[in-house]
Amino acid sequence: MANAAAFSGSYTANLGPSIEGYLTPAVDEECEEFFEAAAKGQLVVQACSSCGRLRHPPRPMCPWCRSTEREWQPVSGRGTLWSYVVPHPPLLPAYAEIAPYNVIVVALDDHPTIRFVGNLVNDPSGSISEIDPSTIRIGEPLDVVFAVLVRADGSSVAIPRWVRR
Repeated sequence: MANAAAFSGSYTANLGPSIEGYLTPAVDEECEEFFEAAAKGQLVVQACSSCGRLRHPPRPMCPWCRSTEREWQPVSGRGTLWSYVVPHPPLLPAYAEIAPYNVIVVALDDHPTIRFVGNLVNDPSGSISEIDPSTIRIGEPLDVVFAVLVRADGSSVAIPRWVRR
């Protein structure tokens, strides 16, 4: 998931990387409820309260009806691998140490136009490099899990990752 400030255009302080050196999302008012739900193990998507359409990433205004009224709706957390890449060095130091690793795009089964970027892992605490990239296949069925990243200041954020079904 991209930096939350990019979702809303608002300024959000960078709380720094995880203790492992991974980038962590900044959490602002547009996506705060997303990360609160993730911390509870639930995947939610922002929905327009006026027209009912779902949107991701979260943003302050509905791109279809222009309403600023919004709510969060739980989704199944089941998806299909839609695309992936395998980054190689040069990378940020924490990522260079574990390369190659996967970055995947997952289309939700219950809302295929809603897609999440994440990593394919064996379990929530797994390394993003634990899956052999040569075994990854477009169309694989996946389920969401949540990894908790702890920052140097002691704060934490839960982020979606994905496991094979």
